[in-house]
Amino acid sequence: MQQIINFILRYKNFLLYIFLMMVAIGFTIQSHSYHQSTFFNSSSWITGNIYETSFDITSYFDLRKENNKLVNENQRLRLLLFNKKDTLATELDSTKMSYTISSGQVIKNSYANQRNYITINKGEKDSIKPDMGVITSDGILGIVENVSGNNATVQSILNDRSNINAKLKNTNHFGSLVWNAETYNTVQLIDIPRLVPLVVGDTIVTGAMSSIFPENIPIGTIKQFDLDKAKSFWRIEVSLFNDMTNIKNVYIVYNTNREEVLELQEKTDSND
Repeated sequence: MQQIINFILRYKNFLLYIFLMMVAIGFTIQSHSYHQSTFFNSSSWITGNIYETSFDITSYFDLRKENNKLVNENQRLRLLLFNKKDTLATELDSTKMSYTISSGQVIKNSYANQRNYITINKGEKDSIKPDMGVITSDGILGIVENVSGNNATVQSILNDRSNINAKLKNTNHFGSLVWNAETYNTVQLIDIPRLVPLVVGDTIVTGAMSSIFPENIPIGTIKQFDLDKAKSFWRIEVSLFNDMTNIKNVYIVYNTNREEVLELQEKTDSND
């Protein structure tokens, strides 16, 4: 308390000056409409900027929450899309769904090796299993290869062992999607017969022959093509929709009929 008294006594002249100045400003504002208007306009401008800054800060910290809401909504919409032949768009019956879908995030990504893998933050505790398809909002990413309790590794489409059924969206002619380990933004579509007409810019999507991915998931567009004269098939360079160097949110897709399809194919092969 004594320190406060000493401070007031030491700066009494300065404090008196400040007090009198505030009183003078107050009288001036009250007695002149122009000054009053200017004061309130300045006050509103300062208050508005404070509120705007506060809103921007709050919005920034709400981004994660809003992003999670968008991911969950995309997950629901993709679930409806992948199962539109099996259920009504207004309700999903899990006993009738051909595909289930869950969301996840990439925690490690490689794209400069010959055999690239991606690690996601979902695993056995999230019902993730090997041979599930992994996609993004832009297109396919790869196939789950190994799973632990909390994580899973995904064989990227940028892997020289990757082989995925794909087709031309316009004509439905299908072939195999592979990677020649040269560039991270281009893969190859092979086994398309030479009689099939091709146009640069045409879209490539997943084919109906896949037991892992739903049909018509985007992959990329035709960048260029040339003819393998020895085999009479086109070799097509496909420019990927996904930016494989910048992947964060993913969706893991499971074909609930896959085991049944594989079992039927195995029985058929054993009868040959």
